[in-house]
Amino acid sequence: MKTAVYPGSFDPITSGHLNIIRRAANIFDRLIVCVMVNAGKNPMFTLEEREALIRRVTTDLPNVEVDCSNELLADYARRRGSCVIVKGLRAGSDFENEFQMALVNRKLNPELDTMFLTADSRYMYLSSSMVKELGYYGAELSDFLPEEIIPDFQKKLGKL
Repeated sequence: MKTAVYPGSFDPITSGHLNIIRRAANIFDRLIVCVMVNAGKNPMFTLEEREALIRRVTTDLPNVEVDCSNELLADYARRRGSCVIVKGLRAGSDFENEFQMALVNRKLNPELDTMFLTADSRYMYLSSSMVKELGYYGAELSDFLPEEIIPDFQKKLGKL
């Protein structure tokens, strides 16, 4: 059974993230969506809230598991029996950073490969940070977030 890990902060999970999850779930027997702790970020949602939001929008994907971790990705993948990290790429600027991380992960875990999936053209510009900014100004969010979590997002912003 081929297992892949799709890591990220997912704060919040966007329609772009969900697109990558759906596509990766069609490629692998098991996909673990892992909410990673990023010490350089101040998240809007707690780890538990982000896990719950991801679970809610992936209930129709039986081979998708949701987890969280504060360990190195290469170690997490080894512990979970994953041979592949899935990373979504929005633009050329993403590639350089993601490629560097892929090389480091491969150095730490030589059995670990990284697979890059390019974002669907509808989501090339989309990031969680941009969604937060749009939400702050009261923009319509249905093109950016899965419908099921928009109320949670608006509640966090205090916009309901």
